[in-house]
Amino acid sequence: MTTLLIKNGTVIDTEPEPVVLGQVDVRVEDGLIAEVGPGLPDDPDAEVIDATGRIVLPGFVDTHRHTWQTGIRAVAADLTFDGYLRRILNELAPAYRPEDVYAGNLAGALECLDTGVTTLLDWSHIQLSPGHTEATVRALRDSGIRAVLGYCHGGDPGALVREGRRVHDEHFGAGGGLVTMVVAALGPEIVDEAHALAEWRLASELDLPVTVHMGGQGPDSAARGLAFLEANGLLRPRTTFVHANHYTDEEFKRIAGSGGSVSVSPVDEMTLGIGYPVSGRARAAGVPTGLGIDTVTCAPGDMFSLMRAAYLLERGRPDGAGAGFTTRDVLRMATVEGAEVVGLGDVVGSLRPGKQADVLLLRTDTLGMAAAHDPIAAVVLNADPGAVETVLVGGRVVKRDGQMLHQDLAEVHAALAESAGTVTR
Repeated sequence: MTTLLIKNGTVIDTEPEPVVLGQVDVRVEDGLIAEVGPGLPDDPDAEVIDATGRIVLPGFVDTHRHTWQTGIRAVAADLTFDGYLRRILNELAPAYRPEDVYAGNLAGALECLDTGVTTLLDWSHIQLSPGHTEATVRALRDSGIRAVLGYCHGGDPGALVREGRRVHDEHFGAGGGLVTMVVAALGPEIVDEAHALAEWRLASELDLPVTVHMGGQGPDSAARGLAFLEANGLLRPRTTFVHANHYTDEEFKRIAGSGGSVSVSPVDEMTLGIGYPVSGRARAAGVPTGLGIDTVTCAPGDMFSLMRAAYLLERGRPDGAGAGFTTRDVLRMATVEGAEVVGLGDVVGSLRPGKQADVLLLRTDTLGMAAAHDPIAAVVLNADPGAVETVLVGGRVVKRDGQMLHQDLAEVHAALAESAGTVTR
């Protein structure tokens, strides 16, 4: 048995709701949270991490990111959604080689870890060939992150089913380890109904959840899409609605009743003109709601920026209805509620004994974090990626004392730069 003790930190847990436990210790055994409490006994065989002056909390969960786009960061900063689709998916995506996908996914996953995101749902719609898919899976595994591959295939329904089965059987049939699979669906709002039915039937055949862009194309499209799911018996648990900006409160109640969830990307939804983020409305209807970067082509890549954006936009709703939204609410969205959205609510997202030890240590000895009276508010409103000192995934230290481990970052940067120059040429 391997044991790790995190001693003397200010610990925040998030389940059932975020709470500051005070200066307590965390014991990790064989990659799992074993015990959280004051003055845990020393173990001569344990590795000890001194967390004095640090905030200790669960790792963040990004519920929606197109990770392959890391090499084209900030290329679409001032575009509308139509402009984004034209520039990214129509012009740049076709130039991607498998090695570009690998470079982007590896660098993007490492960016997540470096900034405290320990679980990532990678909504991957760059499956141009089996080689592109192989590169996607290999990069996620090489990075050391806990990832859910959202497999999206834009070809005809027959090819979608054949490739989806192959990817599942070859890469996940014996269990994916840290990397697991869901079906990332384009339909019924982006592609035709036949394609949508093939996506959902594949998910049923393989017993996989679905993550789908629905509700972001306007109120009429949102209503038609939801009605399509209901008419075909597809409005069901383990479905995540991404960019669900145009659903009514009544439609959110139907999603809640089905066991569905929502992923909100507050920065991109505002900058691209998709719609006002629905963090408060979805949660008020009882829908588990998480946060997603979406794409670094027009948004920051860290959870601190997302938490602040979600908090400010909800508190500042024109109707005043978001005034009760708190920093605890948004931290929950970034951790245990996000874990529920990606189907890992019993695995990560809190420090509950028995869960995987995905843990962050944040510095408080900086001018921007010093003298914080409420550690939760400090995490949401004051911390930034520079505060992330140590990161654990499944009890394995992937960042220590501010330095990433296990990867040659110079090589990662060089490969990403070569890829960026190639795809934008």
